[in-house]
Amino acid sequence: MNVYDSDKMAELLRASHGLEPTSHAEEADVIVLNTCSVREKAQEKVFSDLGRLAELKAGRPDLVIAVGGCVASQEGEAIVARAPCVDLVFGPQTLHRLPELLDARRDSGRPQVDVSFPEIEKFDALPPARVEGPTAFVSIMEGCSKYCTFCVVPYTRGEEFSRPAHAVLAEVADLALRGVKEVTLLGQNVNAYLDPDGPEGDLDFADLLQVVSDLPGIERVRYTTSHPLEFSQRLIDAHARLPKLAGQVHLPVQSGSDRVLAAMKRGYTALEYKSIVRRLREARPDISISSDFIVGFPGETEADFQATLDLIDAVRFDGSYGFVYSARPGTPAASLADDVTDDTKRERLQRLLAKTDLEAARVSATMVGTRQRVLVDGHARRDTSELRGRTDNNRVVNFKGGERLIGQFVDLTITDVAHYTLRGAL
Repeated sequence: MNVYDSDKMAELLRASHGLEPTSHAEEADVIVLNTCSVREKAQEKVFSDLGRLAELKAGRPDLVIAVGGCVASQEGEAIVARAPCVDLVFGPQTLHRLPELLDARRDSGRPQVDVSFPEIEKFDALPPARVEGPTAFVSIMEGCSKYCTFCVVPYTRGEEFSRPAHAVLAEVADLALRGVKEVTLLGQNVNAYLDPDGPEGDLDFADLLQVVSDLPGIERVRYTTSHPLEFSQRLIDAHARLPKLAGQVHLPVQSGSDRVLAAMKRGYTALEYKSIVRRLREARPDISISSDFIVGFPGETEADFQATLDLIDAVRFDGSYGFVYSARPGTPAASLADDVTDDTKRERLQRLLAKTDLEAARVSATMVGTRQRVLVDGHARRDTSELRGRTDNNRVVNFKGGERLIGQFVDLTITDVAHYTLRGAL
C-alpha cells in the first residue's frame, strides 16, 4: 500500500509541477517522506531522517520538505512543532491534495497541514497510473474497521471504504491495454471489499476477482492483505474456480494462542484459522500460504508462544513475517502493561523466524525439478545479464534468457534454490 501511495505522489507531482524523481536528495526541489506508523521503529526513523534533512534545508531555504502517510495522519501539526523544517503534512487520504498544498506553501510561506479523511475523493483525483513493467498494484479499498487492540491503522487511514467496482475495472482495463499482465489488488482488509454502488452484497470480493480475471490481457491476479474474519467460503471457492487467481494467499494470524488472539481482538480462534487453511488446500492443493506474527504481545506467556509455534507446525506456512510487539499511541493495547521483557521478545522472535525460515526453505526445495510458469519482470538484481521473474506462489526465479522475454510469461524448470531465490532454466 505504501509503495502504491508513493508512486501516486510521484505521478501527481510530475503531472502538476513537472517534477521528476531523483536518487540524490541534494538535487531535489521537493523531498517527500512517505511514512508508516505500524511499528515504533519506522515512526522514529522519520524524525531521524528529518534531522538530516534540516541540515540540507539550512543551506537551501527553498527546499520543500513534506511528510505524508500514517505518521503524518497520527501526529498532524505536532510534526511541524517537532521538526520546523517541514513544510507540508498530509495523510494517506489527502495525498491527492499534495500539488495544491505545495502551491499554498509557496504562496503563503507557511507550513500546510491536511490530515483529514475525505475517503473516495482521493481516487477520483489521482492521475492515471504510470506503467513500468508487466505488473501493477491497484487499490480497491482502504481503511480498517476491525480495531485490533494493537493496530493504529483505523486511526491513521480511517474506516473501511471500497472503491466502486466500475472504477476498479476501468483502471485494470487501462493497465491491461498498456501491457500489464498481472495485477495485485490492495486493501488493508482486501477481502472486506463490497461494491458501494450496488445493492448490499451485490458484488463482493469473490465477484470482483471473477470480473477482474475476465478482463482481456490480464493473465494473473493477486491480492493482499486479507483478514481471516472475512475469508468467506465464496472466496475459497474462487481459488478453485479461477485459473488466473494466483495460488498464493497472505493471511495474517498474529498468534496461535486463543487467549492472546482474544486480547488482540482478532475475532477468531486458532482452530477457526486452521479451518480456513484446510478448506483453501482442499480447494487448491498446491496453494501457498504466508502469514504475519506478533511476538511479545502484553501478557504473552511461554505457553502462549508455544501455541504459536504449534500453529506453525500444523499449518506449515510457505513464508512468514515476524515482528516484536511495540505499543502504538492511542491503541487499546498501549494501556496494557508491556510485561514481556525485550530480551524475551527478541529470543522468541529468533525462535519463530528459525522455524518459519526452515519451512520456507523446505517448500523452495520441493520446487526443484518442477516446471513453473513465471512472469518475467526485469533483470536479476545481482547479475543484470540474467532475467528475473515470479512464480505463481510468489517465489523469485533468476535465469538466463533474452531481453525480449521481459514482460512475458515463460515456462521454467527450477534447477536450484538459494536462500531467498530460485534458479531456473527455460
